[in-house]
This record gives sequence, structure tokens and C-alpha cells, in this order.
Amino acid sequence: MSGHKLSVLEKVGYGSGDMAVNVVISSMMLIITFFYTDVFGLKPTDLAFLFLAVRFIDAITDPLMGIITDKYTTRWGRYRPYFLIMAIPFAISVFLTFSTPDWDYNSKLVWAYSTYIFVTIMFTVVTIPYISIIGVITDNPKEKLSANGYRLFFAKVAALLVTTLVPIIADAWGGEDIASGYQFAMGLMAVMSALLFLFCFFTTKERIEHKVEAKPFISQVKLLMKNDQWLILCAICVIGTIGYVIRGSVALYYAKYYLGGDAALSSAFISTGVIAAILAMVASTWITKRYCKIKLFRYTQLLVGALSVIMYFFVAPGDVLLAFILYFILSFVVDLHAPIFWSIISEAIDYGTVKTGERVSGLAYGGISFAQKAGMGIAGYIVGMLLAYFNYVPDQEQSAFTLTGIALMLSIIPGVFHALMGSLMFKYKINNDKFEQIKTQLAEPQNAPVNGQSSFKTAEQNSTATV
Repeated sequence: MSGHKLSVLEKVGYGSGDMAVNVVISSMMLIITFFYTDVFGLKPTDLAFLFLAVRFIDAITDPLMGIITDKYTTRWGRYRPYFLIMAIPFAISVFLTFSTPDWDYNSKLVWAYSTYIFVTIMFTVVTIPYISIIGVITDNPKEKLSANGYRLFFAKVAALLVTTLVPIIADAWGGEDIASGYQFAMGLMAVMSALLFLFCFFTTKERIEHKVEAKPFISQVKLLMKNDQWLILCAICVIGTIGYVIRGSVALYYAKYYLGGDAALSSAFISTGVIAAILAMVASTWITKRYCKIKLFRYTQLLVGALSVIMYFFVAPGDVLLAFILYFILSFVVDLHAPIFWSIISEAIDYGTVKTGERVSGLAYGGISFAQKAGMGIAGYIVGMLLAYFNYVPDQEQSAFTLTGIALMLSIIPGVFHALMGSLMFKYKINNDKFEQIKTQLAEPQNAPVNGQSSFKTAEQNSTATV
């Protein structure tokens, strides 16, 4: 087993970065759909096309950011500088996205597009370096898994803050003007995210240097297309994100209309799911020390499909207690896979290095980021169109047809995507033993990639060039 043990402080620092990122992810997955329809005032169909259209921009920015991280290295490392430089612009983008100008509908729609594009670009600029950095702070797979446990724990803490504090602060601050309340509440979250990025910068260290030779974009794409394990992870990321975002986006509607809850119950319902997810982060780290992480990934997602069917058929409108219990169990099982997924991306990249003889890192991480955001965009489009199809009207008593649609969007519809993700994971074959073989192959000169592109060097052994 390789070295590079991480201290608890560094794991916490690493996790703080994802806590900052998840101010955006959590708001996009859990509250922005409700915010846009019930606070900002967008029509569901306009919301659907907004979420889908912005993904075309990601198709450019995500690969571009991956190439940039491959090309430039500073005295602080290849990835860490972005946490320092982009902390404040990232926070500003969050604040503006949750600002509601008092304009006519078309002007507000332009504002929504502009600010959503801005926050998406800022998200890309910090997220691709963040998901890449785990591959250079340690080469120990168990330490990667442990660090990702910390990371996802803090990510869920961010989600808990967004789902609990934001509605409470928005209501208390805004009063009758709920829009200004959301602006203030998310402004506080934005400041917190900037401080967390700075903490991540100062507490982490890049130790492993993967030498990357400049390769044309098309050449990198062709190499990635030969990496079957990376392609599987991309597909899993898209499919899983669709399921997760559909369920998260409709949770507030489900609590308010299907369960008949007030603001306090709605906040408690979505917070229950987040608390379950936090516990899942801890449980996953413990379970994978004793059980195959790949098998855990597969079977938990298949179980999610079954639990989703149970929740749909057993929870009737207004059945609050059973809804809370099943939603807690469902959310717990869903997130048992999360630390595993984010820890195995770098392993799939190393697999591709051995298979093709050349390393593609930045674009590989950029591709995963794009897959996640593509899933978010597709899910947002589906939710918007389904809300329109089921005749949803904000702040009104919903018909039986609408309530049925909301229940389906919380249970069976996302459950199908999770079951499909679990099934697809049977094609993924890089377990811990396989990865140890990959590292051995990378270390052998006769198997080393051309131009030394995958040779591992510590920062102490090889100083990095500055821009």
C-alpha cells in the first residue's frame, strides 16, 4: 500500500472545499426549482428550458477548464490556486442568482438566464480543480476513500444549512418580501463558501505530480473514448444525478402539497433527507473498510429502486409520519455510494493511463463535471416539464392528478434512474486489488506510459514550475 497518509486537519480542509461547492449544488438540487417557480415567478416550462439551455455552455467550459488545469502549474500547485483566486467571484455569483429584480416577466427571465449562466461558469472554475485535487494529495486508495468520506460529510452539512437555515432566514428577514429574504439568506451562504475555499487552500497540500505532456484536444478525447471504465463512470454520473435531482427538486412540493405541511414541516422534511445523507457518509466509510466498495455501490442503488416503489404505494396524501420514515431510509441508502464514486475517478484515470500508454487527467475530470451538470440540466428539464404536464399551479390547492405526479417524481421516477445506475455498475471492474495491480504496472519502467506522462513524483522531489 502506498504512503501519503493525510492528517485529520487536511481531511477537514479538503472537506471544507466541497462544503463551499455544495452551497451551489445543494441549492440547485433542493431549492432552486421551488425558488424559481414560487418566489422568482418563472413558469415551469420556461424553467425547464433554462436548465437545459445552460448545459450547452457547460459543454464548452468544462473541457476548457480541464485543459487549463492540465496546462498550468503555479508555486502553490496545479489545483489549489483556484480556491484562493475564485473564492470571491464564486460567492458573488451565488448572491446574484438568488436576487429577484422587480422587473417585467421577460426582463426577469433574461436576468435568470444571465445569473444562472454566471454561477454555472464559476461553479466549473472551482469544481474541476476541486474534484481533481484528490489525485495529487495522496496516492493511497484507502486515504482517498477516507478523505472523500470527510468531503461528502461536509457537503451534506452544507446541504443541511441550505435546507434549514435558508428558509428560516428568508422568512424572518423578508417577511412579506420573501424574495429579499432569499437574497439575504443565500448571501450569507455565499460569504460562508468564500471563507471555506480559503480554508481549503491553506490546509491542503499537493504532493503527487502527474507529468502531463501537451496533447491536442481531439487526441485527448480519443484517448478518453478508449477508457471504458471512465466512460462507465460518466454514464453513471449522468443517470444518478438525474435521479437524485428529480427527487431533491420535488421534495419541497411533496412536503407542502402532498403531505399538506407548512413551511416548518417542509423544511423538516427536506432536512430529514439531508441528515440521512450525512449519516450515510459516515456509514459508507465504515462499511467499505470491511466490504467491497464496488459491491456496496451496486446493491444499494438497486435497493433504492425497490424502496422508491414502496414509498409510492404505501404513503398516502397527508401520511406525514410514514413519509418521513421512508424518506429517511431512502435518502440514507441513496447516498451510501457517494464517497465511493468520487474516490474511484482517479483510479479510472490511472486505468486509462495503463491501457493507452498516455495520461489524460484534466479533461477526464472536466468530463465527469460536465456529466454531473448534464444530469442536473436534464433533471431540471424533466421536473419543469412534468410540473407543467401535471398542471401544477403555485400556492393553490392541487388536484389529485397533480398530487399523483408529485408523488411519482419523488419516488418511482427517480428510483428507476438509481436502479439503472446500480445495474450499470456491474460493468465497472476496478476494485482495490485491481487498482493495486494498476499502480504496480505504472511503477514498472517497461510499462510506463510514453513520454513519462504518468510517472509519480512528489512535490519534494520535483519542484513545480510557476506561471
